[in-house]
Amino acid sequence: MSKILLVEDDAKIARFVELELKHEGYEVTKAADGQTGATLALAEDYDLVLLDLMLPVLSGMEALRRIRRAKDVPVIVLTARDAVMDKVAGLDAGADDYVTKPFAIEELLARIRTALKHRESTDARQPEEPHDTVLNAHGVYLNVDRHEVTAQGEAIALTQREFEVLRALMEHKNHVLSRDQLAQLALGYDYAGTSNVVDVHVRHLRAKIDDRFGTKLISTVRGVGYVIREV
Repeated sequence: MSKILLVEDDAKIARFVELELKHEGYEVTKAADGQTGATLALAEDYDLVLLDLMLPVLSGMEALRRIRRAKDVPVIVLTARDAVMDKVAGLDAGADDYVTKPFAIEELLARIRTALKHRESTDARQPEEPHDTVLNAHGVYLNVDRHEVTAQGEAIALTQREFEVLRALMEHKNHVLSRDQLAQLALGYDYAGTSNVVDVHVRHLRAKIDDRFGTKLISTVRGVGYVIREV
């Protein structure tokens, strides 16, 4: 049974989501403010966190930063702010996904299933396998089985979603992938109409790899998408 931490200060929304999650077979812990939510997330092992951004005591954004500094647990942000920059800010802070209020519970449940599926597939990989699958381009090596990325002998810390985006681009080297294709391959379901999610992850990869190691790994094909080119 997957354990979900729900951090939401609106009692009616929290109760509604809690009942729906329990009906789906999830174990649910609730917190009504950001401080309590961050403390619980850091103290316990949850499979996923649902986090409202507008919280008392400690903002959801700051709670997210504290969680992300210590753990790689999937975090889905719940927000009433639907502006692109607000969504980008949440992704920049380390969120794996976001759902805008008011939301359809079916959509939220689908996002939860996808996030948990990605987590389970990552946990199921066997690091001790003697023949790991390693992808490489421009001196950057991605070990699929060990979930590791290195460049010039140095480890690069990536979030799960960043890793999957980089993996998809490396597996389709020299082939231009549209944002929707990348979303399907790396994020697990249709992000049509919200291509900025992919853009944010690519921007993070460039900051962690291109800027740090002085390489041009991911190229933008204007009006189409992204590609890793290597002859």
